[in-house]
Amino acid sequence: MLDRKIAPEFKQVDNIHFIEPNNYQLDNGIKIHTLSGGSQEILKIDFIFKAGQSQQEKPLIATATNFLMKEGSEKYTAKEIADGVDQYGAFLQSDVSFDNAAITLYTLTKHLDKVMPFAKDVICNPIFSEKEFENYQRNAIERFKINLEKGSFIARKEFMHALFGNNPLGKNTTLADYQNLTLSEIKQFYTDFYSLNNCEIIVSGNVNQKVIDTLNLFFGKENLGKSKLNEKVDFTSLKPQQLHIKKEKALQSAIRIGRKLPNKLHQDYYGLQILNTVFGGYFGSRLMKNIREDKGYTYGIGSGVASFLDGGYFYISTEVGSDVTKDALKEVYKELDIIRTEEIGSEELELVKNYLLGKLLKSCDGPFNMAALYENVYSYGLDYDFYNNYIKTIKEITPKTLLALGVKYLNPTDLTEVVVGDF
Repeated sequence: MLDRKIAPEFKQVDNIHFIEPNNYQLDNGIKIHTLSGGSQEILKIDFIFKAGQSQQEKPLIATATNFLMKEGSEKYTAKEIADGVDQYGAFLQSDVSFDNAAITLYTLTKHLDKVMPFAKDVICNPIFSEKEFENYQRNAIERFKINLEKGSFIARKEFMHALFGNNPLGKNTTLADYQNLTLSEIKQFYTDFYSLNNCEIIVSGNVNQKVIDTLNLFFGKENLGKSKLNEKVDFTSLKPQQLHIKKEKALQSAIRIGRKLPNKLHQDYYGLQILNTVFGGYFGSRLMKNIREDKGYTYGIGSGVASFLDGGYFYISTEVGSDVTKDALKEVYKELDIIRTEEIGSEELELVKNYLLGKLLKSCDGPFNMAALYENVYSYGLDYDFYNNYIKTIKEITPKTLLALGVKYLNPTDLTEVVVGDF
């Protein structure tokens, strides 16, 4: 009989079984990667284009293009597209990151041939109507005006600009950028970056040969066209600076602190992820324990490491009461000093190692999540060895190695600080 007073034996994650992708080409050369798994008859199909914000020459264009693609095509209105996929229990969404853009279809396997006409027309024949553009522009302007009242929004915007300047990641978007956005620019961006020769497809879920054949039927005969890809993005960060922006009568101050870091192609990336987790990357982190739990300055504080194809950065983010802004900053830099001068204790490090291994294991649950893991490394030219090496690093990394990374990357003199509030 099970004795519930006795905790189950703890076992650390030894290895993770990854769903290996099968790789195909449609008749016209479009690459398809399939990750088959799960017992449910459902599919997730990602049409991925190198059409992210890194490709835009002016702010907002990549996001606007991606959004408006599903707002009407040559054959269907926006309502007909939405109703057409909805009647089969399917869902069509669009998404833009810094490096890539995607049109994603979720559907029951048995209805793929019925919803694919809508997906194809969205991808191949969007019309970018003047009416839909005006609606999008008007709503975007109103959202931007509302966001400008938020200290956290201003802080993030100014932080990225202070860090990267006119890199597309750091371009400081203004109201005029929204007002001056034109439909002709959006149409040109679509022409330049949404040709099928700039597309790869990742299919996850209950994948069979019929799924491949259906994709080939709808996309394998299409002309690939030509795409325009911009050169490598300059991720040279600007000199560290302190930027304090006064926001009258603000009850809270928004704080952003950080610096440029190597991306996941660099040998230090694994260790930086572990170091960041100790510092501010989960609920039990040092920043949370000190500034939330002990001092009560904030509801939440965290840090993170972001990676892009051409670079990355480290950031600390929080909002604190205006009256404790200086005290909170003092405690943040105190924690930065400690992590650079004192080795992490074995008990704390073991807890973080187990947390990270468990988090990675959870992120492998199901073919959809596995497809996301695959996409996150494939675009860098990597494979699942990235995660196997990460697991190995988590298990073997020492406090001495983490201390050296702290000394190398977390010197306060190398950090940019942005504070927005009434302090």
